[in-house]
Amino acid sequence: MYAKTQTLPTTVKVQSDNGSLRLQFSTKYNPVFGGKRKHQGLGMKDTPENWQKAIAIACRIEGDLQHPDWQQLFDPSFAKYGLRSKYTAELALAALIAQPEPEITVGAMWERYLEWKVTTVQETTFATAFRTFTNVIEGKKWNKSTRSYTNSDRCLSNLSCECKTEIFALLSSTTIRQKTYLLSELSQAFDFCKSKGMIKKSLENPFMSAKFSTPTVTTQDKYADKVVNGELVSWHEVQDEKALELDRRAFTKIERDTIIKGFYESKKASDKIYAPLIEFYFLTGCRTSEALALNWNNIDFDRGTILFSKSLGQTTRKVKETKTGEIRIFYFSNNSRLKELLLKVKSESSTNLVFPAKSGKYHNQSSLTKRWLGYTLTDVLADGTEKTYYYPGIVSQLVEDGKLETYLSLYHTRHTYITLTANANKHNNNALLHIATSCGNSVDVILRHYLGVSEEAKIIEV
Repeated sequence: MYAKTQTLPTTVKVQSDNGSLRLQFSTKYNPVFGGKRKHQGLGMKDTPENWQKAIAIACRIEGDLQHPDWQQLFDPSFAKYGLRSKYTAELALAALIAQPEPEITVGAMWERYLEWKVTTVQETTFATAFRTFTNVIEGKKWNKSTRSYTNSDRCLSNLSCECKTEIFALLSSTTIRQKTYLLSELSQAFDFCKSKGMIKKSLENPFMSAKFSTPTVTTQDKYADKVVNGELVSWHEVQDEKALELDRRAFTKIERDTIIKGFYESKKASDKIYAPLIEFYFLTGCRTSEALALNWNNIDFDRGTILFSKSLGQTTRKVKETKTGEIRIFYFSNNSRLKELLLKVKSESSTNLVFPAKSGKYHNQSSLTKRWLGYTLTDVLADGTEKTYYYPGIVSQLVEDGKLETYLSLYHTRHTYITLTANANKHNNNALLHIATSCGNSVDVILRHYLGVSEEAKIIEV
């Protein structure tokens, strides 16, 4: 008596089903048969002689399926193997053989990459640069008249990563100023997805073309207006924090006190609310965003310390780590002007923020800059013509009135503190080290760039 199932030394089995023989294919062949487990009737009764015939047929089918050219050898109608089928070979091939899985699209690749990238960069960077890149990939263009994004015919999202020619053409026509940065991120996105097995085929990275390695930046692009916080700003008015850090000019002590007095004595309440904050900048040398995120838990009056561990994102208005990622401790003495200022501010405070806006929430850095520099407003008159009004900020007005020698930005409150304090303590190495540490700088930078120590100074030999 034969067993009802005989397992072959292959991946095809002969089975008995209700007195008739059939073939059962291994699940490894599911893709060949439309993703389903395949059973094929043989039209034979369950007898010893038919078992041997069935085994021979199974071995032949197995041999065709395991051959490198199986798509040419295997007959899904089974007519080649002496079996009958209601489907012709052509219909069976179309219905049963799975189509190759399409390659991942640029849009899907970018989405998978962003899910990882958001964990590696600052939230402000992600919300600005990567939002811009996503708009470019999705074919969205900024419309100046409507101040919104509109769709264009330059969408990369739906292109397969195999479509190098089409990708090349669309990227060539992209006018984004950060094209090099965008291409670098797309190249990294491709490599990331490939390392995760999301890109199935051995494709060449379509974003590594030499033609994109040094894209042309036209003079028009370089000096074009830029969108900052939704407002169109002339290129020379965009504040670059790195450039500001290198521009180490400073106000004099008299000019410093003149500016502080200007804020405190302003007739505008919108200016006066910033007075304690401006004085704090001048007395600590902290970065603008660090003071905006400061709360009373960061200040210890008994020990005389301020802990700078956070900053406020200018675009996101969310708290993040400091620019350098470092935590700094700033020390102040018991009888200092800084302690007197902080005690006064605390006595008038009703929130945990040291320098809150009138609403009790974080100050808007753009509004602070307007009070320092000034701003313009354009009004449409009854006859349809436009008239622009200029409202100078406190510092701009002081320059116009001749009370300041030159205009310097809000960031220069930091350079003023370091310059004045370093010069007052230039013969005290411990004091210089303290200034450098509390401001997130180095003694070398203070010596070379704030005190102007010459590298050619002669050393007295002993």
